[in-house]
Amino acid sequence: MTIREPSLEEIEGIADQLGLDLSVDDLESFRNLTTPMILSLTALDQIPDEWPAVKWPRTPGTRPSPADNPLGAWYVKSRIEGASSGPLAGRTVVVKDNVMVAGVPMSNGTSILDGYIPPVDATVVTRILDGGGTILGKAVCESYCLSGGSHTSDTGPVRNPHDPARMAGGSSSGSAALVASGEVDLAIGGDQGGSIRMPASFCGIVGMKPTHGLVPYTGILGLEPTIDHTGPMTATVADNALFLEVIAGADGLDGRQVAPITARYTEALGQGAEELRVGLLKEGFGHPTADDGVEEAVRAGVDRLGALGAKVSEVSVPMHALFPLLAGPIFQSAMSTVFHTDGCGTGREDVYVPSFADRQRTWRDRANELPDTVKTFLISSEIMRSRYGWRYYAKAMNQVRALRAAYDVAFEQVDVLVLPTTPMVAPLLPQPDATLEERVGAAWSPIVNTQNFDHSHHPALSIPCGTVSGLPVGMMLVGRAYEESTLYRAASALEA
Repeated sequence: MTIREPSLEEIEGIADQLGLDLSVDDLESFRNLTTPMILSLTALDQIPDEWPAVKWPRTPGTRPSPADNPLGAWYVKSRIEGASSGPLAGRTVVVKDNVMVAGVPMSNGTSILDGYIPPVDATVVTRILDGGGTILGKAVCESYCLSGGSHTSDTGPVRNPHDPARMAGGSSSGSAALVASGEVDLAIGGDQGGSIRMPASFCGIVGMKPTHGLVPYTGILGLEPTIDHTGPMTATVADNALFLEVIAGADGLDGRQVAPITARYTEALGQGAEELRVGLLKEGFGHPTADDGVEEAVRAGVDRLGALGAKVSEVSVPMHALFPLLAGPIFQSAMSTVFHTDGCGTGREDVYVPSFADRQRTWRDRANELPDTVKTFLISSEIMRSRYGWRYYAKAMNQVRALRAAYDVAFEQVDVLVLPTTPMVAPLLPQPDATLEERVGAAWSPIVNTQNFDHSHHPALSIPCGTVSGLPVGMMLVGRAYEESTLYRAASALEA
């Protein structure tokens, strides 16, 4: 990249933006002082970046035809064969299209990034391949991963395998649809507000949002580091536990990880529910948007656990209703990371990819291509920033600690909290003539029960627990930090 000296006009314009009153002599002095710092970037550009080696050969990937992509769930199809043996040998995998796969195009659901080719594999990609898995490509995700619906990707809607007129859920929409339709065995999803669990609920599969930092986020496009999670999406509880064993653990690169505690999750399978303390979370029920039959199906699932020997009670955590107050201020930080630091974020010793930052910064010339969900967050964030600075981000983050503590108090009484993953079954996709308010509302309505556990960092697992009008109902099991095994124990008992 060509680095040039700052001009006096550039210094003056920046000074005006910063509210600095500088004399002509001051401008010349600051030009002289800043020039060496700016020109030093040339030398920095000449130093190669150090990334983990790309170990496994692959095909570059092609966009499937509509006939080969009836659900709109594939972004690109590729083929990357992993090790000849390992826990995932013989299993096919798709990764969400916010996950970097070296040499394979990615878009993160937006035309702004469409066709960008990363030079590095995400840690989870390397672990899948080292474990014997075969990656078949990239699954469509919602634009910038900012939707609980499956209608906001620039490639078009992702359709639910149970009813193509309905949503698959977001933002890991393609991952859920491809697992539910049987096109792949396993998928990687991402979850910053429920984006693994909501599509798992709508599509009738198993989706785990692990404890924050359990699975490394290295090489995955994030929103806000305190809520970035990635995890497994599978057809069965056993596959989910096995997949998590393969991808969990520190990689020494992700600043979100602080001494994560792993386990042999498959050992929890088949242990039964006897003496397990299960708490129905009172505030997770009774939402005005709840479909008839969803809450009944979840309660019936809990009754089955009780019949298997679990001790069932009701638990109240009033702060669970706090989620609407946290979303806006904390997503102010997400908008800063994605749009004002060009997707990099700052203050962490992560693996950064300069070519991605170069591509992401072009959004400023293409802002009209952003979906209504993203525009809404951007405008709201700018109002908060311009009026109040970062005051309400600070307030919200202080409340996160109180929220986490409130759930932890509940976990002194029970081992697992249970509530509906989404209060509704998969809604119909918005029609082409839907209003802006209807499109954005459809993206946010499923999130009411899921988002808090991204903030609190507790592991949360969505499993199918019945149907309403032929559509899957998801039950969410929530546990203590790093106690994913307890969730798999309960889930495998219910599944069996």
